[in-house]
Amino acid sequence: MMIALNAVSFRYPRGNWILKDINLHIESKKCTFMVGPNGGGKTTLGKLMTGILKPTLGDVFVDKLNTKQAKLYQVGTKVGYLFQEPERQIFAATVRDELAFVMELKGIEKEVIEQRVEVALVRFQLQEVADSFPFQLSRGEKQRLALATVLMNNPSFLILDEPTTGLDVERKERLSEIIRELKKRGTGMVIISHDERFVEKHADRIIIVAGGGARDGG
Repeated sequence: MMIALNAVSFRYPRGNWILKDINLHIESKKCTFMVGPNGGGKTTLGKLMTGILKPTLGDVFVDKLNTKQAKLYQVGTKVGYLFQEPERQIFAATVRDELAFVMELKGIEKEVIEQRVEVALVRFQLQEVADSFPFQLSRGEKQRLALATVLMNNPSFLILDEPTTGLDVERKERLSEIIRELKKRGTGMVIISHDERFVEKHADRIIIVAGGGARDGG
């Protein structure tokens, strides 16, 4: 699977250009980091890759699917997106319900859902808050819940926006373990991050996003 951006430019109506003439091919099975100054367009670029935003000019292809023509849910079956603010993608009454939601939509058997939810609770260290209201969790717990929920859909590609925010050293290491597991499975990842140590630890490729452009930095 590949995400391809061909001559992509983006601006909001009546706004200035945020990104100009971006050409990128991002392969799966690799961990690509996007780095650069605040306001440089990293989050916008990530949202373009998921179809949340549509390019003003040019085309974005996700596994040959043009995001301009595709529905958001069609892209969402291929690419999972973790928002920088996890509150934007959690909504259920309990942590357990949040994890189960996508599988319930797909009509998966109840016993299978319960098993997968229990595995996710352990994997993301959320057992103690399994029956809690998600909006009462700490930021780090919300972040872990949001990521766990995204992974419940088994996407081929992941885009993570500042995933280490709010995580202590121990939880960052657990996130590192998950990233290594996903790479072994062949899941492609684009990670937006200011965490230099985290970038150095995991990057197969670094893209520098600044001044409306994007270029390889390593």
